[in-house]
Amino acid sequence: MTRVLPSPDQPLRIGTRGSPLALAQAHETRDRLCDTFALSPEAFEIVVIRTTGDDRSMIAADRPLKEIGNKGLFTKEIEEQLLAGGIDIAVHSMKDMPTLQPEGLMLDCYLPREDVRDAFISPGHGGLADLPAGTVVGTSSLRRRAQLLNRRPDLRVVEFRGNLQTRLKKLEDGVAAATFLAMAGLNRMGMTQIPMTAMSTDEMLPAVAQGAIGIERRSDDSRAAEMLAAIHDRDTALRLGAERAFLAELDGSCETPIAGLAELDGDALRLRGELLAPDGTASHAGEITGPADNGPELGRLLAQQLLARAGSDFFAWRG
Repeated sequence: MTRVLPSPDQPLRIGTRGSPLALAQAHETRDRLCDTFALSPEAFEIVVIRTTGDDRSMIAADRPLKEIGNKGLFTKEIEEQLLAGGIDIAVHSMKDMPTLQPEGLMLDCYLPREDVRDAFISPGHGGLADLPAGTVVGTSSLRRRAQLLNRRPDLRVVEFRGNLQTRLKKLEDGVAAATFLAMAGLNRMGMTQIPMTAMSTDEMLPAVAQGAIGIERRSDDSRAAEMLAAIHDRDTALRLGAERAFLAELDGSCETPIAGLAELDGDALRLRGELLAPDGTASHAGEITGPADNGPELGRLLAQQLLARAGSDFFAWRG
């Protein structure tokens, strides 16, 4: 198999953001590699890299992501380190990843997917339907904002940035009465004590690739390729192949609210998707089924169907 495995003297360097959730994902990747190759944790080095999206002043000011760079906000500096050889692999939340990788990098390893649903969090309220008209809901997600305004136009939605802990603190401080977080992040952090309600995917379709961890490497690094292939989850890859093709065909930036979820049933794949106006005034949703191996083709086809339904003036809001 692999000829030269990492060792404490020559560790494999794992690049990650520094948030508690990002570190938990990097440790999960390390632990899976340790178990698969019978290595000690000391054979790996976790390298924390600060990204544009981690700027504390922008988080504190609750500046919308679209104002400070869109896709790549949480990946650019990490990928630069990977290309420069400062790290050997990079661990990413797949919903943060652009649909195309920089030349010289490969993204072909996914860990088993966590819970894809959104978690509704609001002290004293059991669900979205329980919120009184005019309630302030905080979110930094264009997708969640649009879905909320589409389902509940009587709510007031405000920008709500920061990592998981920061947003929970803002909720405590009364910046908003409710917010949404990914169930996957809460599960990976072991935060079961938080009062939350998992949203049905029929009520709120999640972000493309939500709950999935991807591991990026240099295209010419055969050792990393061999090691990552051993922990790669094929089912997650099939699902993300459809979802990310759907996203790429529609709009790979952070400017358009898009939701998508692929599910497997044996060799069959069902893909649901939703395209929304940012203010929630319009929503176009649909689904498609077909062979799981044809996921990318199904994703592109569903995107084309929704674009045709939305009409040529749908993106007029971009101005």
